[in-house]
Amino acid sequence: MSALTDNPAWTTLQAHYEDVKSLHMRDLFKQDTDRFEKFSVRSSGILLDYSKNRITEQTMTLLSDLARSCHVEQVRDKMFAGEHINSTEDRAVFHVALRNRSERPMMVDGVDVMPEVRAVLNKVRRFSEDVRKGHWRGVTGRPIKTVVNIGIGGSDLGVIMALQSLRSYQRDDLSPRFISNVDSSHLMETLRDLDPETTLFIVASKTFTTQETMLNARSARSWLVKRLGGEAVRKHFVAVSTNEEKVRDFGIDTDYMFPFWDWVGGRYSVWSAIGLAIALVIGFDKFEEMLEGAHAMDEHFRTSPVEHNMPIIMALLGVWYANFFGWSTHAVLPYDQYLTRFPQYLQQLDMESNGKRVDLQGRPVDYTTGPVIFGHAGTNAQHSFFQLLHQGSWNVSMDFIGVANNHHPLREHQTILLSNFLAQTKALMLGKTEEEARAEMAAKGMAQNRIDKLAAHRTFPGNKPSNSLVLPLVTPFTVGQLLALYEHKVFVQGIIWNINSFDQWGVELGKQLAKDLTPKLTGEVPIMDEDASTEGLLKYMKRLKKEFI
Repeated sequence: MSALTDNPAWTTLQAHYEDVKSLHMRDLFKQDTDRFEKFSVRSSGILLDYSKNRITEQTMTLLSDLARSCHVEQVRDKMFAGEHINSTEDRAVFHVALRNRSERPMMVDGVDVMPEVRAVLNKVRRFSEDVRKGHWRGVTGRPIKTVVNIGIGGSDLGVIMALQSLRSYQRDDLSPRFISNVDSSHLMETLRDLDPETTLFIVASKTFTTQETMLNARSARSWLVKRLGGEAVRKHFVAVSTNEEKVRDFGIDTDYMFPFWDWVGGRYSVWSAIGLAIALVIGFDKFEEMLEGAHAMDEHFRTSPVEHNMPIIMALLGVWYANFFGWSTHAVLPYDQYLTRFPQYLQQLDMESNGKRVDLQGRPVDYTTGPVIFGHAGTNAQHSFFQLLHQGSWNVSMDFIGVANNHHPLREHQTILLSNFLAQTKALMLGKTEEEARAEMAAKGMAQNRIDKLAAHRTFPGNKPSNSLVLPLVTPFTVGQLLALYEHKVFVQGIIWNINSFDQWGVELGKQLAKDLTPKLTGEVPIMDEDASTEGLLKYMKRLKKEFI
């Protein structure tokens, strides 16, 4: 048995679960009219209503006891102190320093990193303003109209998500595009209608060796050079990297290399120079507002007690369902079209962070870690997979994200959108009993034999838990808050599960094998020493490639 499942706080929760697992939320709401006030928390304009969860006051007390017994507050403080909590890579985890808006020093290995952080931010500010004002121009003297971010994973997903979320803040004459997939279709479809004279490429790779990113960058460079000549590279390519030698060898002026640090993990890097595309497209002032929103959530997380701490509460509820109810799937459902990319961003943040099978001591865990994350924007999701949420045999915990206001003046649309947001959480909680279904059909004059046939199909079990997060408006500040909230939630769950949320060794094996297989696919080396499946697939693909050519 692991240290976690042998923890007295854990075993107490297990016994409590047996007592409350059959309680229905509709009954809990009937018994307690103050349930919303007891189970909601606010932070800088964001509301978390967690009253529609299968919990009692005792549940939350016991979950808070679990957090304290797992030293959540102490590990949190170690992160803010710049200690090397990424133990497998012996690094600090210090993305909070990137958005520190206070005068408080942020120390790593005895050095305050804030002067360097501010220097890079100032460099991003100067360059983004030069481009936006037309001072930085392409090699033919025309202003930049399109910014193409070339990256993958953390160098791509966060930037796409942020710019999709903040679309209403973009200028019409400066638009973003993205290349991430090594599939040439992604590259060529992105470049298809671009004017090379007005295009700026950002190559985002810390080491400047990421296979997919560098192949895409080289192909984009060839596309540019073919049209504008070799000298154009210095006016149409910049880099976000720490490898000055490779950046220079690529042909990029190192004065336009924007660095970041090894204590910035990829999926936490949108706050760093990786956010250059954001600053270019919406302006540095708006990018800075995003940092301020994240800092506000950082301060809430850093200073609020467990019982009133939004990221900790969300993390504990996730543990409650994953480890005690045995539910391994979590849906994130934003009711705002601008947040469509948010669930995809969270897939990397959560599953790459906490998809681990061994604890910090290298021991296999005997409990669930890291749920499967999925989701989509409401109301589209309602017409896609909500049937499973309401009546399916799978159990799924859920976060609904509602936004009170919209950037567009069509008020009826927003009213209907928010009505659906409210209705879905209510329906999932209440359900519909068979008696209610029968009465409803009878009131419509339906024949008794028809009622008997349809009653089971029109019954909803309800008791499906959800959190409701409500934002006033999608702005740079609230997007920053939202991202930081989920970063800290994932971190807290990693503490409780005693795993390292900041490495990703599982990503590496496939990369290594791909390098070994490439020369066999091209015919440079013979196909041998492979398992039967891989050998058969290699030969079949080579034959198809030959036939196509």
